[in-house]
Amino acid sequence: MIEIKKYKPAVGKTMLLLIAGIVWECVGVMLLLLAVSWLHRAPGIHIYIYATAGVVLALLVHHFKFLKIVDKNLERILKMDLKKRCLFSFIPSKSYLIILVMVIMGVILRHSMIPKYDLAILYIGVGLALILSSVRYIRMFFREAIKHNIR
Repeated sequence: MIEIKKYKPAVGKTMLLLIAGIVWECVGVMLLLLAVSWLHRAPGIHIYIYATAGVVLALLVHHFKFLKIVDKNLERILKMDLKKRCLFSFIPSKSYLIILVMVIMGVILRHSMIPKYDLAILYIGVGLALILSSVRYIRMFFREAIKHNIR
């Protein structure tokens, strides 16, 4: 009988922090790049209005929503013992359903009749908020790496 556990991708909790930070950062950058590509089509001065609205939304989403999620995830990860965990456990398993719903909503919005430069506000808001929030994961990764002398 093949032992399946030995094929499970496992990492320590410090690496989970880094993975979470990188994933949040990459998704944020992807959303920002989409938004920027859409803003190139916005009429004239409206680009600055849309971009400013997106940045304001990002600051609100980051401060009032994402930091709470990050802090909850950090608390959960930091409470783990030092043994290796599945590399996909950087977020709780029930959050994968939320991510799936968000991806589906993103696809629906991108294929809707809403002008892309209007959607850019939402994409800048969420993308920049993800990038800002990822900093907390990365900061905690470095703190834990130094604490546990991980190189």
